[in-house]
Amino acid sequence: MSETLSAPAAAKLGVRIHGTTQLIGVIGWPVGHSLSPSMHNAALEHLGLDWCYVPLPVRPEHLPEAVAGLRALGFRGINATVPHKLALLDLMDELTPAARAIGAVNTVMVQPDGLLGHNTDADGFIRDLRDGGYDPARRRALVLGAGGSARAVVYALASVGAEVTIVNRTAEKAERLAADMAAGTGGRVQANSFSRDALAELVAAAQLVVNTTPVGMWPLIDESPWPEEVPFPGQALVYDLIYNPRLTRLLRWAKQCGARARDGLGMLVQQGAASLELWTGRTPPVAVMRAAGEAALARP
Repeated sequence: MSETLSAPAAAKLGVRIHGTTQLIGVIGWPVGHSLSPSMHNAALEHLGLDWCYVPLPVRPEHLPEAVAGLRALGFRGINATVPHKLALLDLMDELTPAARAIGAVNTVMVQPDGLLGHNTDADGFIRDLRDGGYDPARRRALVLGAGGSARAVVYALASVGAEVTIVNRTAEKAERLAADMAAGTGGRVQANSFSRDALAELVAAAQLVVNTTPVGMWPLIDESPWPEEVPFPGQALVYDLIYNPRLTRLLRWAKQCGARARDGLGMLVQQGAASLELWTGRTPPVAVMRAAGEAALARP
């Protein structure tokens, strides 16, 4: 029995990789849950490009070999997700100023003379805020967490003139991040205690609260990084970088308090769109990418 697919069968299965197809992808461990292949391939099809975006599951100990092989395999670029964003810094031939200041790489461009590391997370975060009608410039922001995602968010906010306070259960990490970002941006960035009393005082004056921690992400959807005896003020926007589930326990509490709530799907879409534009030089179809991401989330 022949294993060759007919053209209609191939089209039905979504098979569209040829000898001329340009490859891009996302590297992580694990990476099977990523929405990026659905979003990017929908965009590439919309643009009529003979490109394909593939998931690349790579264990942390194999990252140097995987990155070294990108050019030999003909890749045009990759995105990076957990846990590789920090480790990629030392594997690049060149870094953009944003990637260097943030201390993380989420986008790699494979160039003839080497690998260029970008970070589009910060830009994606600001773009999504502004798409939602919120300008963070000169606002008072409270950021929960001090990990890799927090670095991009704090850098983004400080760069547009927001006043940022970082709180984290490990105070030393928050203090180091605040010092790094204040030095890297020249902005107003400080760290504070994660205690209930401190949070109550800080949030009363906050106009934007951003959760950068994974607390509340599927499958642990009943968890929250915020003590629910501390209410959010009605004038605040509460932004959760988590997008699965779309409505986290944190965001449910924000809505109960009368605050605005926004999930992280828009940031995922916007950072991906910025990466796609870097690789292809084409204006990305953001609405197409968002629709594909929403459809992927809706699948069981």
